[in-house]
Amino acid sequence: MKLPQYTFDWRGILALFTGGFLPVFILSAANVALMFLDGNNLQYSDFFLVVSNLVMWLGAIMAFDYFVCRPQTGLKLNFNMSPTNAGTYLLIFPMMLGMMFVAEFITSLIPVSGRVFGKLYEYFSQMMDQLTRTPSTMILLTVIMAPLFEEIVFRGIIQRGLMNGGMKPMTAIWTAAVIFGIVHGNPWQFVGAVLLGFALGTVYYRTHSLLLSIFLHAFNNLCSSLLMMYAGSESFADLFHLPEWILFVAGSLIFAVCYYFFILRNKVYYAE
Repeated sequence: MKLPQYTFDWRGILALFTGGFLPVFILSAANVALMFLDGNNLQYSDFFLVVSNLVMWLGAIMAFDYFVCRPQTGLKLNFNMSPTNAGTYLLIFPMMLGMMFVAEFITSLIPVSGRVFGKLYEYFSQMMDQLTRTPSTMILLTVIMAPLFEEIVFRGIIQRGLMNGGMKPMTAIWTAAVIFGIVHGNPWQFVGAVLLGFALGTVYYRTHSLLLSIFLHAFNNLCSSLLMMYAGSESFADLFHLPEWILFVAGSLIFAVCYYFFILRNKVYYAE
């Protein structure tokens, strides 16, 4: 299967932003019109939340495909979704869990009160309350839609496009990871998203398979969703009744060991 060798630059940024913004803007305008007609506001409904996310991601991906990928390469947007051997899975899932422990410790150092962080954290908490109001909607958005669409955009389009353009792999991995963190829009998710993005980007770079990064992303979000539903927070420390620093030490060791053996098993260079 021949994959398109597109690059990611300002045209890619413009395509993703415009393609993602316009459908959501139109949907929001339609909701405002509906409010004036019969007083119904769908903005905070589960239906609107799911549909707005769907049209945003599909719009961004389709815009990149038609305005960047096809003009550059003559091929439609496509990705390697092949599975890999069982040994790789046995390394990458514990590696991801270790990274989650580390991210939780670092996130716990960010204040949640005060003049700046207090209001922001309150707003962020309200958003999370809306997301977790209906468990089925939360699972659909965070465990199915987010891993699929976000990996296509951040790893498949941005990271791969940067490397195709000549950027060094590690620089491209961290660049995509930082953008991934910024898009989450708050300091508490930023740290976890950047570290998550690094792990996902490394797996994608070493295996060439976007399927693996999608699975890992879904695993991370599933763990967070289950913690929120059954433990009342996203904290492993609260669940296990342990100090965050113990999780940090354990997570660092788990990640380091699994990462080392994963790199040994996947000494490859990016070429698709």
